[in-house]
Amino acid sequence: MSTPFPFTAVVGQDDLRLALLLNAVSPAVGGVLVRGEKGTAKSTAVRALSALMPQVDVVAGCRFSCAPASPDPACPDGPHEPGAGTRRPARMVELPVGASEDRLVGALDIERALAEGVKAFEPGLLADAHRGILYVDEVNLLHDHLVDLLLDAAAMGASYVEREGVSVRHAARFLLVGTMNPEEGELRPQLLDRFGLTVEVAASREPDQRVEVVRRRLAYDDDPDGFAARWADEESAVRARIVAARELLPSVRLGDGALRQIAATCAAFEVDGMRADIVMARTATALAAWAGRTEVLAEDVRQAALLALPHRRRRNPFDAPGLDEDKLDETLEEFGSDTDGDDDPDPDGPGGGGQPPQDGPDDGSAPEAPGESPARAESGEGGQPQAGGEQSPVRAAEPFRTKVLSVPGLGEGAAGRRSRARTEHGRTTGSRRPQGALTKLHLAATVQAAAPHQRARGRSGRGLVVRRDDLRQATREGREGNLVLFVVDASGSMAARQRMSAVKGAVLSLLLDAYQRRDKVGLVTFRGSAAEVALPPTSSVDAAAARLESLPTGGRTPLAAGLLRAHEVLRVERLRDAARRPLVVVVTDGRATGGPEPVALAGRAARLFAADGVASVVVDCEAGPVRLGLAGQLAGELGGTAVTLDELRADSIAGLVRDVQGTSRRAA
Repeated sequence: MSTPFPFTAVVGQDDLRLALLLNAVSPAVGGVLVRGEKGTAKSTAVRALSALMPQVDVVAGCRFSCAPASPDPACPDGPHEPGAGTRRPARMVELPVGASEDRLVGALDIERALAEGVKAFEPGLLADAHRGILYVDEVNLLHDHLVDLLLDAAAMGASYVEREGVSVRHAARFLLVGTMNPEEGELRPQLLDRFGLTVEVAASREPDQRVEVVRRRLAYDDDPDGFAARWADEESAVRARIVAARELLPSVRLGDGALRQIAATCAAFEVDGMRADIVMARTATALAAWAGRTEVLAEDVRQAALLALPHRRRRNPFDAPGLDEDKLDETLEEFGSDTDGDDDPDPDGPGGGGQPPQDGPDDGSAPEAPGESPARAESGEGGQPQAGGEQSPVRAAEPFRTKVLSVPGLGEGAAGRRSRARTEHGRTTGSRRPQGALTKLHLAATVQAAAPHQRARGRSGRGLVVRRDDLRQATREGREGNLVLFVVDASGSMAARQRMSAVKGAVLSLLLDAYQRRDKVGLVTFRGSAAEVALPPTSSVDAAAARLESLPTGGRTPLAAGLLRAHEVLRVERLRDAARRPLVVVVTDGRATGGPEPVALAGRAARLFAADGVASVVVDCEAGPVRLGLAGQLAGELGGTAVTLDELRADSIAGLVRDVQGTSRRAA
């Protein structure tokens, strides 16, 4: 086994190291979610933590790491008699993104269970991680049902495996650490809330610190053992401090004053539910133990809020995570110095409001974009012109709720919530012979396949003689996520500010719908003389929203170029992810200018999508008393349908779904 990079040698990243250490002191905190750009030592710090974890006593030969002093009475390898065991280092188990459900929770031998009634259980990664660390790199790319199983086990401290009435339970208590790059997509809010703490990490912009990072990394790569030996004393000191903090933890007192601060802080930031209050209480207690104190102070509550609340206050996927520290300090000061609730506490008195506010401008007070006065937006006047006739970006109108736009037919893409697909989870629609390992048994089909052969197999008792060839895999139908590719006209004909604001609001609404349905999204824009891929296909819907917000307008309308660029994006993406079906949303008034025969050229480009059977929708943005109907003609060439901006709203979009599906069936 290679020597891990020493935890104490990690440069900077103070919040990350503190969050990991607090969970090592008190696993009840609930784990850590580490968010940040690539190359910021996320994985290095997590792997280094395993060397600092105290060793654990286990029952010899137990695959589920039962403690000798108090073995699990329901352990599948039990029962165990209390007594002396063996000591080993705490494990760090990594869950790969492509892991199966059976690899995570374990699997039963279905053949033996049916024929012999024997619970022959092969433990999974949750059993391996019991009393250690479970690390999930790129947790935002993990299938939703695996994340659900993982977090349920972390919350209950146990894993349950059930297959057709045969069930196994075992203890699964571990320190859960997930890392993710937000550019690759977000976790659902419900799953974010299940992580106790979250930390945002970024590379330092200080040259001296970056130099030190490179120096230490090169030294480690040249001689890992020698580098680790130079940090051995620091590692031993931190390991001893973790042990001491664990022993002190039961003696730490969380007073009524600190509890009032915790409750007031959670209420002030309007977090949902009570989990935030509980996590903050446990984190503040662990902070006091880590500092060697038996009393929770206001500074502990403040630090606990900075770690436990940022990911819980997001109201929609386009909100940036974070916490207003000035508001936090005001709340702590108001409720900190007097537990009886005086209206005028002394902010400088003992137990007062934690650290002073940080210098710097309030993030929420940024001025509006140039030329973005409400009067100009309502009047539909143009924005401030820039070079080449380009106008400044327009803010999107308020998003609205939409209903689903689904791709017709039955797909086999990644699990999601948009279009019908054959999936591992969903309602059972039939059975088939398993291809590889059996994951979902179709019991009735298995019995039906085995029944005709019982006499030939010499059956004499009540048990059913089942062989591997009899087993049948259940086929299930659920929902898949799609690739929603937006092709947005940003030319001069769309540049009236009121109209472009409404267009952006409509696209933002569809982006929000794509986020909720677990889609990938892409953004192609066209204006002037060319088209560009503003955002390649990604799971990061908030990145698409940011690109949309900064989209400038102006110039001619190269509609054909936009469609051809979108067709190329789909071609490349089909090579990368052939199972994910696309839905193209073209946002335009249908006009085409520039070059010879621009309308005919756009029609030929549109027919490429129809030939490939790509589901498409044209959002007609034409305005004014005289309408040319060009968007409708474009929709016909695409083999899709056209709708106006008003028809995109929830009360009008149901008919659109039927039109999209009906048109695609006619094209097929």
